[in-house]
This record gives sequence, C-alpha cells and structure tokens, in this order.
Amino acid sequence: MNAAPPLGLYVHMPWCVRKCPYCDFNSHALKAARPDARYLDALAEDLRLEVESGALDGRSIASVFFGGGTPSLFGPEDFSRLLEALRAHAPLAADAEITLEANPGAVERGAFAAYRRAGINRVSLGAQSFDAKALAALGRIHSPEETRRAAEELHAAGITNFNLDLMYGLPDQTRDGALADVRAAIALAPAHLSHYQLTLEPGTVFHARPPALPDEETTWSMQLECQSLLAEAGYAQYEVSAYSRPGQRCRHNLNYWQFGDYLGIGAGAHGKLSARRPDRILRTEKPRMPTAYLGAVTEAVAAPPGSAPPGTRSAIALEELPFEYLLNALRLNEGFSAGDFQARTGLPVDVIAAALARAERRGLLAPPTADQVTRPSDLGRRFLNDLLTLFLP
Repeated sequence: MNAAPPLGLYVHMPWCVRKCPYCDFNSHALKAARPDARYLDALAEDLRLEVESGALDGRSIASVFFGGGTPSLFGPEDFSRLLEALRAHAPLAADAEITLEANPGAVERGAFAAYRRAGINRVSLGAQSFDAKALAALGRIHSPEETRRAAEELHAAGITNFNLDLMYGLPDQTRDGALADVRAAIALAPAHLSHYQLTLEPGTVFHARPPALPDEETTWSMQLECQSLLAEAGYAQYEVSAYSRPGQRCRHNLNYWQFGDYLGIGAGAHGKLSARRPDRILRTEKPRMPTAYLGAVTEAVAAPPGSAPPGTRSAIALEELPFEYLLNALRLNEGFSAGDFQARTGLPVDVIAAALARAERRGLLAPPTADQVTRPSDLGRRFLNDLLTLFLP
C-alpha cells in the first residue's frame, strides 16, 4: 500500500504546421523552418530540476511520451540528443516504452528508421480519417495515401508497435463512412488503435462555428459497430477509446488511467506526483506559452540550489481526490478494486461507498464481482459523464 506508483515522463512539443479547427491542445503554428533549438536544452534542464527536487522518489522512468503539437517536426538527431540528455538526469527502465506522436504530413521519407535508432520504440500516428473530404474538413495537412505510406515505413523500420488515431462523428459522416475508416486502419496492421468521437471543445474554431455533425443516435451506432469490427479483427477495447492487440496496450496512457505518477516537462505540460498520500498528491503545470516556458526555465536554472522547478505545484484537495481517481479509473473496462483505490489515493474505499451504491442502483455500475472489482455497466460506459457526476465533491 505504501509503494510509490509507477512513474512516466510526458514531454510536450507545442508546434504544428497548422492548427486544426477542432484542436484544444496547447499547440502553436510553426512560423519558422524548424522549431527553436533552445527548446531541447530547456527540456533537459527542466527534467534535471525536477529530479533534483525529489520528484523521482527513488523510481526509474517506466515510459516516455513525446506529445504535442507535432513532435515529428523535430528530427531524429534532435531526439537522439534529447534522449541522451534525459538519460543523463534520470534513470530510464531497461524496457521503457518511448512513444513519439507523428503526423503523416510532417514526417520525412525514411525518417522512422532514424527515429528508431535514436531510441523511439513506439509511434502514435495521427491518421484521423481515410476520407480525403473528411481530412480537408478537419484541417488536416495529409492525405490518406500519406498515412498508408507512413504505416508501411513504420513496418519497414521495425516499429511494429504503433498506434493509429482515428476519429468518428465527423462532419457529414455516415455510418458506412465510419466503418470504412476502421477497415482502412485495420488493413495497415497497427498494434493499437485510438478511436474517439469528435467533440466541439470551447476555444476552438469548430466550437465558434460548428460544422454539421451526425446526431447522437447515429454516433452511438457508429461507436458500437466500429467496436464490433475492431473486436473481430483482434483489437480488444480496454479503455473508452483505446483498442489493442494482445500485450500491446499503451503502457504510458494506462499509467494515467490507473492514477499512476507522471512528470510533465515542456510548455504547458501537466504532471501528477504522489509526494505523500492522501494529503500531498500534487498537480504540476508548466508555463503554457513557449517563450514564457523558456524564460521560466532560464530563471529556475539561475536560482539558488534547492529552488523549485519552473511552473506551479498544488495539492489535490482531499474532498476532490475520489473524483480525480475515478475520472481516470472508470474509463477502464477492467475497472478498479478497493485495494487499487486505497493504494493510489491513500483513502479508505468507504469514502465512496454511498456514491457507488447510488451508481449501482441507477444501473451505471455493474454488480461487484467476487473479487470486489467495480466496473461501469454498458449503460455507464455510454453515459460516463453522468456516472462521474455522482462522485463530485
């Protein structure tokens, strides 16, 4: 119960060729030929300062995820240098999963073999759709053929552990169109598929000027039929939007959903660290804008030894901790046990007993199993937000 949770490392690389109209991530259109080279040095210094602050707590890093933005705008030589610098400051597990997010329109031919030599052993490829009109509506800069070619190059480079991001509920999309996208993705033999519904997030172009989207019943039908198609092809759903072949779940994301710990470095990166449970589980956040982030790292490096790393730190309030845990754990098909809850939060499961009972009465939770594992019911998976509100403080 007192063992520290596994530790991942998230590295945010905030530049894209162009901002997509549905995207609410911290990403910025690149205005130069290449991203700022100083950013790589800042990332290494940021990690060093986090390590010196005691964030590792004796742990090695089990997974690294380079997210964005479009990290593949940085070249293989950049990642080789960056991973070498990261290893100089923190121990990586011998079998660490090291993922690079890449967009098919922002990867040079033959680059995946070089990324593999640099230390990348998993890639998440932003396909989104295999329909040219849908890609244009989403503001994507690549074609379906570029996605197919990128997948072929991943196989040729020996990076067979790759994910395809795929969206459904797209502007004017039909059920047949959603199924065609899934079939096209399966044909490329990825190890993992992320299949998620397009949502109109506040602050995005699509939120301000909504496109015509399929109605709720149509998108639900899309989800169910696509799930069946993926299951037939050997992709087991293990999280709301995640499907994998046996033994190839995304270990980094699974750690998030199991309420493990992760360091976040880079502009706008978030982290979660269990300094002491339950009263010192920390949320960390780095300055959002790249220029502000670079300035904050420079100031932190110049500060006296023992000063705080760049960014902010705040403890999760005790009354909010159950909801924070369940916001993640209830996304998992396998659910959670009382022991899981207590180990990761430091709280007894009694604090959520009444809410669990209410959720079960409403049919949003399946009856507990013999080993006391709690899982969402089929109804709870469909109306997950309704289930989660029962646990709000």
